[in-house]
Amino acid sequence: MKTYLAVDIGASSGRHILGWLEDGKLKLKEIYRFKNGAEDQNGRLCWDIDRLESEVIDGIAACETAPESVAVDTWAVDYVLLGKNGERICPAVAYRDSRTETVPDELEKTVPFAWLYGRTGIQMQKFNTVYQLAAQKKEMPDVFEKTEKLLMIPDYLAYRLSGVAVNEYTNASTTAMVSAEHKTWDKEIIARVGLPEKIFGALHKPGEALGGLTERVKEKVGFDLTVRLAASHDTASAFLAVPAKDENAVFLSSGTWSLIGVELKAPVTNDESRAQNFTNEGGYEYRYRYLKNIMGLWMLQNMRQELGDENSFDKLTELAQSAADYKGRVDVNAECFLAPKNMCAAVKNELMKQGFKEPTVQEMLSCVYHSLAESYAETIKALEKLTGKVYTSLNIVGGGSQDEYLNKLTAKACKLPVYAGPTEGTAIGNLIVQMIADGELASVQQARDVIRDSFEIKIYEP
Repeated sequence: MKTYLAVDIGASSGRHILGWLEDGKLKLKEIYRFKNGAEDQNGRLCWDIDRLESEVIDGIAACETAPESVAVDTWAVDYVLLGKNGERICPAVAYRDSRTETVPDELEKTVPFAWLYGRTGIQMQKFNTVYQLAAQKKEMPDVFEKTEKLLMIPDYLAYRLSGVAVNEYTNASTTAMVSAEHKTWDKEIIARVGLPEKIFGALHKPGEALGGLTERVKEKVGFDLTVRLAASHDTASAFLAVPAKDENAVFLSSGTWSLIGVELKAPVTNDESRAQNFTNEGGYEYRYRYLKNIMGLWMLQNMRQELGDENSFDKLTELAQSAADYKGRVDVNAECFLAPKNMCAAVKNELMKQGFKEPTVQEMLSCVYHSLAESYAETIKALEKLTGKVYTSLNIVGGGSQDEYLNKLTAKACKLPVYAGPTEGTAIGNLIVQMIADGELASVQQARDVIRDSFEIKIYEP
């Protein structure tokens, strides 16, 4: 029986999940899990990329027998720079770092956002890679003279496993430097930012094999296997795992971020789409993931930590439900919620600015739950207007699909049935790319049919 290994790393944790087909159903087994998080390094918020590499290798070593292949997916926009000997030449700064605070305004004359959006279709986020690179150029003017290659985070981890350094398309598309039309690096954008063209390698498709493990890694894990490219942006993998029955479904990948949208055959880069801040991210088989990034469970994750980890998410739900009639709402995408020193204080301040009296913990939690659900509903209305389609269901995958209270609120706010599950959507999407590449599955549609038959999908009616 062939097994495949997905390494799925998010902003707060990573996991290694084995997958295989048995009696026509997809089976999963988590074999390794580790914590992740950005930390201060000399005044910058950075990822401990060396520890991530070590965890990836340790997780592979946890396999009892060698899988056919392994692929890595992570979040988007963050990168590392390699020198002439393939060494990393600077820290892996995290997207929540403040270095890009003023960069979009500073670049507006040479790289106006309306022009940038028209070429790439990528929404305005101050931490987009194009702005991160401009910030790095400003902060470290000489660094690009020493740089031979730029790799996104999952590209770098795949390189450390295989010794082969390539750029994978889905993650590269999030940089706001890839042409939405041509699906290649946009040389005009690169030139306007003042970056060397040579550091941007040809874009490779998900499923491609990079080769076996390096001798160093083989020695550590005790076997060899094929290293493949996943749809390495975790949302690209998550969208693949949505067991939608038809083309009238909205997809929601629910985790630290809530990414809500649809699959399209062509990008939408008009002025109205830009004004609504929708993004056109590259997907598997050059599908476009037309979606909006919403702050997501990040707010609840932070509040739980601040209130004490002894408060489970079930406890947060219970507290929120006790104040279900509270009328306060916040814009979950407001800048103040991106990286506050204290999330509860940020929510409290926003509510009091609106004239509400100082809220209780229960009222703050109720506010966030309802604000998220209503944000999803507003986004679906905007999607219908922008695409000219009417959507008939919302399919939720990822960790947030387990939140029954949020799912109920979402069904009610969207006036649509909500299909929740599978939970490990991103890892499943990673696995099916490997299985399709290896011939175990014939197509994405077959994979989605298998997923629907393999996992419990809970239905929440409006």
